[in-house]
Amino acid sequence: MASSQYDAKATDPPLIQRCSNIKTYTTSRATYPELRVFFRKHQHADNLPTSPAPVPLLVFVHGLGGSVAQFSPLLTSLTPIASCLAVDLPGCGVSGFEPRKWDAYSTDAIIELLEAVVEDHRDVAAGQGVVLIGHSMGSSLAALLANPRDPKTSLHNYILGLVAICPTAGQFTPEKVRMLRAGLCIPEFIFNMWRAWDRRGGLESPSVHRFVGAGADAETKRLQYMYNFQSKTPVWRRMAWGALPKYSNGAPSNGIAALDVWAGLDIPVFLVGGTDDQVVSHGEVDKIVSVLAGDRSENGSEANDDGGKSSSDESTPSNGAAGLPHLPQHPKKVVVSTKLPSPAGHGLLYAPATVPILAGLISDFLSTHVTGRLSLGWQLQYLCRDGKWDVKNLEKWRNVAPVSGPIGGVFRAIKTLREVDEEHCPKVFVEKWGKVIKDVIDISHDNPVYNPDGLEQGGVHYHKYGTLSKVPPNETEIRGFVELVDKIRAEQKKKARLEGWDEGYAIGVHCHYGFNRTGFLVACYLVERCGFTAKEAIEAFAKARPNGIRHEHFRDRLYVRYSGVKSDA
Repeated sequence: MASSQYDAKATDPPLIQRCSNIKTYTTSRATYPELRVFFRKHQHADNLPTSPAPVPLLVFVHGLGGSVAQFSPLLTSLTPIASCLAVDLPGCGVSGFEPRKWDAYSTDAIIELLEAVVEDHRDVAAGQGVVLIGHSMGSSLAALLANPRDPKTSLHNYILGLVAICPTAGQFTPEKVRMLRAGLCIPEFIFNMWRAWDRRGGLESPSVHRFVGAGADAETKRLQYMYNFQSKTPVWRRMAWGALPKYSNGAPSNGIAALDVWAGLDIPVFLVGGTDDQVVSHGEVDKIVSVLAGDRSENGSEANDDGGKSSSDESTPSNGAAGLPHLPQHPKKVVVSTKLPSPAGHGLLYAPATVPILAGLISDFLSTHVTGRLSLGWQLQYLCRDGKWDVKNLEKWRNVAPVSGPIGGVFRAIKTLREVDEEHCPKVFVEKWGKVIKDVIDISHDNPVYNPDGLEQGGVHYHKYGTLSKVPPNETEIRGFVELVDKIRAEQKKKARLEGWDEGYAIGVHCHYGFNRTGFLVACYLVERCGFTAKEAIEAFAKARPNGIRHEHFRDRLYVRYSGVKSDA
């Protein structure tokens, strides 16, 4: 295969390409002249509350041999809720391999560099907080940045939370360090010969299987083979050497985060392991949880710096707008962990089978334990607080197809009817669809902008089941919807026999446009009652209603709900 197929710049996903720049940073240790920095400012940052501080900045830190591109699927899910920053560490991804001196790749040097990049993009004047999201060795770098007991930088004062994906507990004995350093002293050409041998077999090579598993899907294997190819041997050796601790009188220094560093964290921490991870055992999560939980038992009940309010505390303005979630200067410490089931390997952050679940879990953690302002549902409600049915939305409504194709043999998705519309009012709807759609469930929160009596008089039964816009329905709402549909279907079957209905009768469901909340609840029913998987339900809805569930956080929530994965807090 041509090497251009694996060129990092040429293979960057569009989002990464659009939002990246090459920048130069100078620290006390070195000058790094060609660093690729990804930064995307929240598109609504200027319209969201900035008191006491802006919505936190999400900072992504890749691991040994990694790159910003590996975070692309997560960035797609998380850029809608916050400004996002990531950097290709020197010599990784698109960044230039300069400088070349080994000291520039020590852990302390990389920590100092990361602080410089973050401070260059954080709204320092407004006191913007930071949430770190690291993968593998990047999790250790994040832990070092966040540790207040032995701070490497002043940035720890502004770190509000940490997400560690496939983290390592960093336990090295002096003997193990000596052995690893000896291995790293092997001449580079021998390293390259071993790597070439390890890549034999392409997508079915040992190197690919090690990171994503022999049973991974073809796309995941393709991505892993590309990332393996892009990792440069001299860079990998320098970073690996710099990650190993130095021992003086039996005490380690420098090096990646060990358990004492993890134990020092006093912020919300979310740890994610992969059951099939052959690079970093998922047992590392348990080791880190044990030291964090032990520390939490002593300090976890203490009030945070904001008078003891939790991150989920809310106050509702008197104007009736969406509630304004609390934004603590220092969220209360909590430890949450989960292990994604097979086929979750070391590449679980970019594998299509695991990314939607991971993205949903991270979103939940951020909005629940850091601040509710990181909930996309809340943000969209806040931004749309001036009302739904003014003129500016009418054209959008008119461009939406009135009724979808059949979905799962049970449903039709529709957009809300309008009493004054000439084509999609109750009277015309009954004439066009009354023989097919026998019941309509209105899941919009507001009163309908049509008279339901027009449906009832035409023989189409109307059911009101209100849910909030922009927010995925909660457990109670899902359960109620499933039970309501069960009841309607039972009644429909009786009437079909008695009245001789034609096959294909359905239940119509609408919110405002019939995409997000409608698709979400329809998919829930298809999974829970009709034997669909989450992926099959989402695809079935999209096929019948082109573009499908548009909000990614709704889709992520479905994958999380039906993945069987639970987090331990």
